[in-house]
Amino acid sequence: MPRPAILLDVDGPLNPFLAKPTRRPAGYTTHRITPFGFFRPLRVWLDPSHGPWLLSLAATVDADLVWATTWEREANEFIGPRLGLPELEWVDFGGRGSDHADGLHGKVPAITEWAGTRPIAWLDDEFQRRDTEWAAARPDTLLVPVDPRKGLGIDHLERVRAFLAGAGRSPRTPAPARP
Repeated sequence: MPRPAILLDVDGPLNPFLAKPTRRPAGYTTHRITPFGFFRPLRVWLDPSHGPWLLSLAATVDADLVWATTWEREANEFIGPRLGLPELEWVDFGGRGSDHADGLHGKVPAITEWAGTRPIAWLDDEFQRRDTEWAAARPDTLLVPVDPRKGLGIDHLERVRAFLAGAGRSPRTPAPARP
């Protein structure tokens, strides 16, 4: 069986950008980041505990962490280091990750090609109405919707852990706990 992957979106799951602009969520720190092609810095809220949570989860279920974000390779430069993550593989969307069409997320074609037969758990905030049909047609695929006002929580990680542990694999260590 191919090694499973945990696909990570940035904006929404790791950066709860729809939280009230005047109220940073508890546990998050504010970063001003100027990605390639931007002239003004973006405000990004990140919770430094997410890095250890995600690394522990990946080790628990023997899975790869993979960026599935329109930040693409820039997630390794601007997001990962702030969370204590090593450089991760990333899915190349060719600039089309935000182009939703026919009720499918714009990332679906590239993720389908990238993943092949790998079991995947995908954390994102923009799932579209037909994405559940797509996931149901793929063996071992879990979509984990994350509220972009609240961001990633331990409950999301527990869903991923339970799913990947049940996909013919057994966990090696306990699930991550919130400090």
